[in-house]
Amino acid sequence: MSAASVVTALEAHHHRVIAVGIDRVGDWHLADSGQPAGERDRLEAVGETVHMLTPGGRLLSESGSTIEVDAVFPVLHGPFGEDGTVQGLFEVSGLPYVGAGVLGSAVGMDKDMARRVFIDAGLPVSRSVVVRASEWNEAPGDVLSLLQKELGLPMFVKPASLGSSVGISKVVEPDGVKPALTLAFEHGSKAIVEEGIVGREIEVAVLDGPRMSVPGEIVPPTGSWYDYASKYHDEGTVLHVPAPLSTSEMAAAQTLAGRAFQALELSGLARVDFFYEEAGRGFLLNEVNTMPGMTKRSMFPLLWEASGVKYPDLIDGLVKAALG
Repeated sequence: MSAASVVTALEAHHHRVIAVGIDRVGDWHLADSGQPAGERDRLEAVGETVHMLTPGGRLLSESGSTIEVDAVFPVLHGPFGEDGTVQGLFEVSGLPYVGAGVLGSAVGMDKDMARRVFIDAGLPVSRSVVVRASEWNEAPGDVLSLLQKELGLPMFVKPASLGSSVGISKVVEPDGVKPALTLAFEHGSKAIVEEGIVGREIEVAVLDGPRMSVPGEIVPPTGSWYDYASKYHDEGTVLHVPAPLSTSEMAAAQTLAGRAFQALELSGLARVDFFYEEAGRGFLLNEVNTMPGMTKRSMFPLLWEASGVKYPDLIDGLVKAALG
């Protein structure tokens, strides 16, 4: 959905767009929706197979024709798209692209490494413990004792390098730690376990500069947390744009978001997520998303819309910034 929205916005600004989709085995195809231009709500990797030529960055189709490319907008989320791998391909190909470079993408994707950078930069984060699969397999009792000592309950167990709340569990009883870690390790060999926080979920969108949007707030359904279902299926989740914050609170969130953007050496765009303990520690950095959702209903575009930047202009501006 993000890709279809981006294509439509770019076409509205008269860019010539070649949509490329990646199928489940990693092959690249010219993408199509089977819908008229301007009415797309999705793109599918069902067309002719293409390969990227390096150096040069041209696309070679299976029929032998080549397609010239000026810049790439990688609307890809998660591993192999947001973690620096495809950014490295574009670097080798000599192609300008939207978003963070190899370093910022890779560090931003790894919640453990990103936290290390934040702490070194003096930015506020919640308490957490990193657990590796080898440590858990060798001494589960020691891991459980450490988690109880450092974090207590409730706690959240997450894969260290994944997004969209995939593989995350809220643990409210000691017996819940084992299945939560088992699930997290299905997505990688490193998990990060974080303290449970009673606070508001605040997000700020950032562009090069850095320039910060007004903050927004996510309010999951009562008694829930912002898990995968809440993000993509539960209509009970409410987005407040802008967030009901005082002028000083908004400024504090924006300042921290800009500092996080710079600490990770990011470029292009990012969405910075916080927990806000109103009567406690204030804003705590949760994570930075270097390629956030880009549908017209996603938080990143909504935040910029509320800040005076219309969606087509936002997308066009990102491409122009990549082209320099």
